[in-house]
Amino acid sequence: MNIENLRDYCLCKKAVTEELPFGPDTLVFKVMGKVFALTGLDKVPLSVNVKCDPEKAVKLREAYEDNILPGYHMNKKHWNTVILDGRLAPKLILTMIDDSYDLVVRGLTKKQQKEIKDFDE
Repeated sequence: MNIENLRDYCLCKKAVTEELPFGPDTLVFKVMGKVFALTGLDKVPLSVNVKCDPEKAVKLREAYEDNILPGYHMNKKHWNTVILDGRLAPKLILTMIDDSYDLVVRGLTKKQQKEIKDFDE
């Protein structure tokens, strides 16, 4: 997965914005103002931080120890850094992005969740 694929996939989700709040080298994807993914634009190989259920985060790190690490500069209990060097199946990467988005949406208020549901309808 490259940066264009990552960006397109994140932006296709409802109510998502992209920002550069940490400077020009860190692209952040938010849903209703809450971060669900971020990536360093200057990193080689490309990596993305995604939110994850704590138990699942540990299991993923154990299963893919070279490519899924505790979240860099993030709460390591709730975030993973995923190295996108071609060794992980694209479906797994997309599932982790989906899970991150869904976790953030579940943490929003009911009003915000309804706004997302009604987004673009």
